[in-house]
Amino acid sequence: MTSKCAVCSGSDILSFLKRERVPVHQHLVSKDRASAQDMDRAQLDMVVCRSCGFVFNRLFDFSKLSYDESYDNTQSCSAHFNTYLDSLVAYLVEQKNVRNCTIVEVGCGKGIFLRKLVEYPGANNRGIGFDPSYVGPESEMDERLVFHRKFYDESSAGLEADVVVCRHVIEHVPEPLLLLRTVRAALEGSPNARVYFETPCVDWILKNKVVWDFFYEHCSLFTAHSLALAFSESGFDVQDVHHVFDEQYLWLEARPGRTAIGKGKIGNDGAVENTVRLSVDYGEQEETNRLKWLAYLSELKTEGALALWGAGAKGVTFANLVDPDATLIDCVVDLNPNKQAGFLPGTGHPVVSPLELRTRNVKNAVLMNPNYRQENLTLLEESGIAVKLVELAGV
Repeated sequence: MTSKCAVCSGSDILSFLKRERVPVHQHLVSKDRASAQDMDRAQLDMVVCRSCGFVFNRLFDFSKLSYDESYDNTQSCSAHFNTYLDSLVAYLVEQKNVRNCTIVEVGCGKGIFLRKLVEYPGANNRGIGFDPSYVGPESEMDERLVFHRKFYDESSAGLEADVVVCRHVIEHVPEPLLLLRTVRAALEGSPNARVYFETPCVDWILKNKVVWDFFYEHCSLFTAHSLALAFSESGFDVQDVHHVFDEQYLWLEARPGRTAIGKGKIGNDGAVENTVRLSVDYGEQEETNRLKWLAYLSELKTEGALALWGAGAKGVTFANLVDPDATLIDCVVDLNPNKQAGFLPGTGHPVVSPLELRTRNVKNAVLMNPNYRQENLTLLEESGIAVKLVELAGV
């Protein structure tokens, strides 16, 4: 059990959320129900640091995880999310002048974002991606795009880069400062390099009581304050931290600094106290909210078959919380064809395409992320599928 904060080394930590036997993976693709239900399980004990606001699972065990080719957290099958990625790429190239650059992406997944940065018209970028779950050719575009099927670690520090991008990786790392210091060491000879990180905002999760955004893979969750502090402690000069994707994510921009500036130099302005207050409030209400949502879903089922929309981490977590035996929810809808015809980790719910909703007599589908509401409504209307999309906010 971890007893100290991995960001500020403080020992004044408060446990606010415990869950037993949660699936350790949310994004492993299981093609048979038995293997999905036999997913390894572990404990959540989410704690908040009263000194800096960092939130982490102090019972996390990285050895339980397997980030191999069967791991798939691709979101770009959604046109809405793909448009969001395009807007990030355009921002980096057009506003931040990421042109004629060697870009290293730490945790590149299937390489979609890095490929967009290299393919952007007139940008003339070169990309190097690291991810053990990468699937595809090792090089493309006359080796302007190269992939390594491994973690980015100390052995990668010899690569010189103009830009380092890391999206939705640091929340999977139990010792985030080790990752950041590895990146910083790699940029020792590139004082003008730029670093861009994206990660979920834990204040948004807590404020909105998003119970399905706490799960095993995400062992390290940040506020804007704790994220800036982590980078400063690792030898970066933080240029900016702001919210993106309708407040759900944090986007940080930094450059290599000369020395760590220390936690006392990062302004607080009550941010830490607010995070602690939100954490306590969240923990006190989770079981009440779970039972309330369970009653609501049971009522919806009286109208016909019930589905969840989204077989990613949110859908997996929510299904395991409210329907662990797969008796209430008929199926889970997902746009990712690699997940369709598979089964949800932990519960074994079948994962289907939207077109299957009609044949399964689904009347209501619970939307796991409201950001995709309009896209999914349009898809249902164009397909002539009479399914009502419902949200849990305000229930």
